[in-house]
Amino acid sequence: MPKMKTNSGAKKRFALTGTGKIKRKHAFKSHILTKKSTKRKRNLTKTGLVHKSDENNIKILLALK
Repeated sequence: MPKMKTNSGAKKRFALTGTGKIKRKHAFKSHILTKKSTKRKRNLTKTGLVHKSDENNIKILLALK
């Protein structure tokens, strides 16, 4: 069997935390920022966690499973 390949797009977008959860960035922070409130833009800057129901699919993309 050949080696499992990591999905290139996924490895740029996701990172593992120390406890094994998957970190992600928020969407909607790249352009058209004038109509968004300062509070909304500030909260979009912070990282979030991937939902538990999506974790298995992303782990497959990252060749962790």
